[in-house]
Amino acid sequence: MKKMSIKEVASALQISTATVSYILNGKAKEKRISPELTKKVTAFIEENNFRPNHLAKSLRTGKTNVIGLIVEDIADPFFASVAGHIENVAYENGYKIIYSSTKNDPKKAKELIDTFRDRNVDGYIITPTEGIDSEIKYLIDSKLPVVLFDRNCNDLDVSYVGMNNFESSYQAAKYLISQDYKNIAFVTLDSVQPQMIDRLLGYERAIYENRLVSYVKKVEYRAAKEHLIMAEIEHLLNTEPHIDAIFFATNYLAITGIELLNRLGVKIGEELGMMVFDDNDLFRIHQPSISAIAQPIQEMSQQLINDLLEHMQDTNEYTNRTTVLPAHLIIRDSSSKTRKNA
Repeated sequence: MKKMSIKEVASALQISTATVSYILNGKAKEKRISPELTKKVTAFIEENNFRPNHLAKSLRTGKTNVIGLIVEDIADPFFASVAGHIENVAYENGYKIIYSSTKNDPKKAKELIDTFRDRNVDGYIITPTEGIDSEIKYLIDSKLPVVLFDRNCNDLDVSYVGMNNFESSYQAAKYLISQDYKNIAFVTLDSVQPQMIDRLLGYERAIYENRLVSYVKKVEYRAAKEHLIMAEIEHLLNTEPHIDAIFFATNYLAITGIELLNRLGVKIGEELGMMVFDDNDLFRIHQPSISAIAQPIQEMSQQLINDLLEHMQDTNEYTNRTTVLPAHLIIRDSSSKTRKNA
């Protein structure tokens, strides 16, 4: 059945388009439209597949009741969990969410921001890729509510919700050292994103304080495919055979690393210790289980949506804020060398 327009509804019922519009926008009583006519119009539009033009409505009201959520990969368990929490709270407050993934591609990220802006979304929650600061600044300058998460843009005055990447990485590396690991490698991305830099600095601080040697392997950021990650890790192990533990800066680097180590017959937790930044269900059920830094997903999600809703409700009075939450170090079998040797 073909969708009808307001004009077609008005013509069919022989009333004005203004009357139809008032009824659709809940202003029938205010405009003294009779309950009988209101009921007649409502029944007619339900029977005839009428759908309001949301763009036209947004131009009248200035709101679409839609929030744009742009993340690295909505299929990733971390981002999917955050999105789920945000969606629930947003829905309770009368908003719907549009999701999109950048896949760490700045060009795609810019196109998504343009698309959301064209759709007049009311607010933005963004995990920024490298190179899109100017697009985010344009949103801010346009007085549009924006909250960043997971990765910040340090040069912009914008709200941000994330976790303490430096301290979390530092404490995880210190734990490995406390378990008598002496040659700990750090496998990370070759990226200038602040959260990746902080994770590396946390590892290096712990290594420096304990007078150990750092072994850092950086994987090309935009070419982080499985076979390339495997090749980089295998090269690291071949050139530095004395490495006794690996600290992975992301869970997808670790998952590929685990696959390689299993293929090579390396016994995780016995021959090689392991720690991962960002927990994953796989690490809990893997044998042996894998120690990981768990991000505070529920607290982060709640703070994100609360900040954005507050910003959308009062853009003029809202003050940008930075919220940094602590992570949780989950100790499992892959990193307890001293206990195994006891």
